[in-house]
Amino acid sequence: MNVGMLSLDFFDRAVDLYDDVVGVIAHDGTEYTYGEFAARVNQLSHALSELGVERGDRVALLAPNTHYFIETLYATNQVGGTFVPMNYRLVPDDFEYILNDCAADVVVADYEFAEKIEAVRDAIPAEHYVGYNSDRIDGEWSDYEELLSGQSTEAPERPDISEDDAASINYTSGTTGDPKGVVRTHRTEHWHALVLNQHMEISDDDTYLWTLPMFHCNGWGHTYAITGTGGTHVCQRTFDPEETFRRVREYDVSFMCGAPTVLNRLIAHYEEHEPETTGDHEVRIATAGSAPATATIQTVEDNFGWRIIHIYGLTETAPIITTSNSPRRLAMRGRGLKVKQGSATLCTDIRIVDENGEDVPRDGQSLGEIVVKGNQVMDRYLNKPEATEEAFNDRLPGYFHTGDLATIDEDGMIAVQDRKKDIIISGGENISSIEVEDALYDHPAIAKAAVVPTPSEEWGETPTAVVVQKSDADLTESEIIDFVRDRLASFKAPTSVDFVDDLPETATGKVQKYQLRQDYWEGEERMVGEG
Repeated sequence: MNVGMLSLDFFDRAVDLYDDVVGVIAHDGTEYTYGEFAARVNQLSHALSELGVERGDRVALLAPNTHYFIETLYATNQVGGTFVPMNYRLVPDDFEYILNDCAADVVVADYEFAEKIEAVRDAIPAEHYVGYNSDRIDGEWSDYEELLSGQSTEAPERPDISEDDAASINYTSGTTGDPKGVVRTHRTEHWHALVLNQHMEISDDDTYLWTLPMFHCNGWGHTYAITGTGGTHVCQRTFDPEETFRRVREYDVSFMCGAPTVLNRLIAHYEEHEPETTGDHEVRIATAGSAPATATIQTVEDNFGWRIIHIYGLTETAPIITTSNSPRRLAMRGRGLKVKQGSATLCTDIRIVDENGEDVPRDGQSLGEIVVKGNQVMDRYLNKPEATEEAFNDRLPGYFHTGDLATIDEDGMIAVQDRKKDIIISGGENISSIEVEDALYDHPAIAKAAVVPTPSEEWGETPTAVVVQKSDADLTESEIIDFVRDRLASFKAPTSVDFVDDLPETATGKVQKYQLRQDYWEGEERMVGEG
């Protein structure tokens, strides 16, 4: 039997089997059973339909980790629309690009970030603007709660939704600096959530704390997986170490996620305040991005009493495509295994290939690019057919090319060593080095510039600008950093600047960034951050 896979299957199961269970706890502590949550989703679905949202239309959301983020996701899909979550750390120009690229019909924004939309409102196509706590927003915005009030709590009649319809579009930084819209279908979201359930050991008595931004790959798929399994979402608007420990104790949290920088901030708070770290349940925390340092793993597991699960992936892959969560391997090889990105997840075909598309030896030494094939891999880049073609056909046709260079050992365990693409991952955020370089070249006193990742204890890796200034210039580090911050989201700005007489270049004038990275990462095990 062939039954279409829809993201709504997870919502429907929660409502059918767990309607009397507390499914969502808002940031302010308000509790919603899955039955009450479904009523709000249905009300928003009716409201979106009244605004004209139909199958294929795009509803964009700019919000932190809130109950209405999850409501908007399911309501959008329930009326056949495509959900477009946006990174609230971006600047107005970024939102102008994204909202035009996806041709958003409706924009929903949190009061804390709506001003970034208001700044470019005249330049984007959306016809309807909905604000959460709209009385705290300057401009004409419909109020989210008022939109729901008076609407029926009964489920609307759904359009004929196909598993191949776009369920979400997640934007990620591209190597050219332009954001790329990663189109994920109902099928890819559905399949990824099933894989996530398996490898994150999610069960219906789990209480999941949202320390990971929900906009990242729809919260790495936990918006679906936790819901469909009948677990409880605990919302925390943004990450805060003290609040995280408090919520773990108060709500007996059993599961959460966070980049290595989140682990480091939790450790710093713990060492200063020594809070209680658990409720009655054991706690596990999934981490991704750059591998956590061995010392970080030891502190979290030995002092907190939490269990770390290390995963790897990209926005284009949902993200999870590997995990080191292998009790069999851990028993044989010990905790050091957790600094590796791990082996392929269920029903995922991963290869490490050389420039000719041939598999590298499984010796843990030979370097190649990670390529992947699986049902959780994206459908395409929105409006970018050439980039899509290249991503699936560069070295090995039919596989998505991650741009990450890695080794693979005899047990199939993968360890990322470097990046082929000009991407820096700092504190879990993707930063295009080319985008930062473009901003630097706007400075009239800069002759040449290159941006490379450098090691950082706090962030894993951080952008460093290597600058050649013009002969009559006398720039300072702070001047350059402030210059970039005025043009890009603050997290993209370099945290340090090195002034040099010249940059290493090829005979054709291309900057040899590999050489620059080698200089900064000398003595490190790999040229990617370990947090």
